[in-house]
Amino acid sequence: MVCDRNCGLITGAVIGAVLAVLGGILIPVGDMLIEKKVKKEVVLEEGTIAFKNWVETGTEVYRQFWIFDVQNPEEVAVNSSKIKVKQRGPYTYRVRYLAKKNIVQDPKTHTVSFLQPKGAIFEPSLSVGTENDTFTVLNLAVAAAPHLYPNAFIQLILNVFIKRSKSSMFQKRTLKELLWGYTDPFLNLIPYSTPTTVGMFYPHHNTSDGVYKVFSGKNDASKVAIIDSYKGKKNLPYWPSYCGMINGTDGASFPPFIEKTRVLQFFVSEICRSFYAVFGAEVNLKGIPVYRFILPSMTFASPLQNPENRCFCTEKIISKNCTLYGVLDISKCKEGKPVYISLPHFLHASPEIAETIEGLNPNQEEHSTYLDVEPITGFTLRFAQRLQINLLVKPARIIEALKNLKQNYIVPVLWLNETGTINDEKAEMFRKQVTEKINLLGLVEMILLSVGVVMFIAFMISYCTCRSKKVN
Repeated sequence: MVCDRNCGLITGAVIGAVLAVLGGILIPVGDMLIEKKVKKEVVLEEGTIAFKNWVETGTEVYRQFWIFDVQNPEEVAVNSSKIKVKQRGPYTYRVRYLAKKNIVQDPKTHTVSFLQPKGAIFEPSLSVGTENDTFTVLNLAVAAAPHLYPNAFIQLILNVFIKRSKSSMFQKRTLKELLWGYTDPFLNLIPYSTPTTVGMFYPHHNTSDGVYKVFSGKNDASKVAIIDSYKGKKNLPYWPSYCGMINGTDGASFPPFIEKTRVLQFFVSEICRSFYAVFGAEVNLKGIPVYRFILPSMTFASPLQNPENRCFCTEKIISKNCTLYGVLDISKCKEGKPVYISLPHFLHASPEIAETIEGLNPNQEEHSTYLDVEPITGFTLRFAQRLQINLLVKPARIIEALKNLKQNYIVPVLWLNETGTINDEKAEMFRKQVTEKINLLGLVEMILLSVGVVMFIAFMISYCTCRSKKVN
């Protein structure tokens, strides 16, 4: 009887040990199966989940604009006063809704080349007004003239056309004109072959960034979606390579199996530079665990703090010999126009930069950029990309519209917030295909391991107790 009982206890212990070992074996085997499946589905080729969502995103992406409406244009132009601005917005457009075109797979290099068409559809229900709302903003052509043509004689000629067109330092423009383009009256008078259409995002509709070539990840998942080359902005190839102009992906996805220590890099073609994001927090997005990566303040640091920004400091006087931080000169990307980018309301910028502007209220929560990335697949499921576009305006003695200025201004024109969130239908599909399967496999592994260990310990304790009583 004792023998049978001992045998039963030993058998139970053995079963527990087997279950524990099985659970232990399943963990690396399960991880290996997950890794194999993920590496297959993230490849940018026909038939994969990644390719389907990459060609035409199912996520609705919106770009919101806030315009800085100047309240005292006469005071500034005549007395060089501080510029008082009032933020108006949001004005919302749906973007990134067009599918990629001219997709060409190269099986030898495992790359994919394509065009990304641009378009914007105004969304009245998500806006505070219409595209015909009018704003008092900086005169883009007049402000840029002395930068593009520093020669005194040429400025003298330009001043004639500026006066004849009755153009001044500021102008009234509708939202549609400011964003997508208008015929400038000053430029329209110049009797030479020169572009006459001006706009913050002109040209945009029915155009494309240029030809991208990215790695498909076919033989190396760690390179999936990373940009191999880009033929877009004509000035871009002449920028020094040490500035890291074209690093990372387009931000829609990253290579799979992302760890918190990873630095994510993504390229923004409209400003001709790459940004990077670092881990900030773990977030639950519609039942899907994601990592939130944030844009650190060092992104807009001075070249003394961040050497990668040395290419974005070309104006030594304005930047106080490149010691100021918070704004980056992207004039080389904008055909010489004095365009500066920053975070909205000059968040994390040197106090001196905003001294000439009244009405700004920087806020970390509203004005910072982040990416919510699912760490297993590397897919970006939610993001908010926020940037402010500014123009540098300097006194110009020859140009009458700018001759009364006694100081330099970095004038905020607008800031934008481009956002996208995985919709409920896509989130449910993602949970079923990825999250729930991974969680189920992990649960099975832990149950087998836990039950096995508990059974082994329980039966071994009972066996030892039984043996002890027999000896006594």
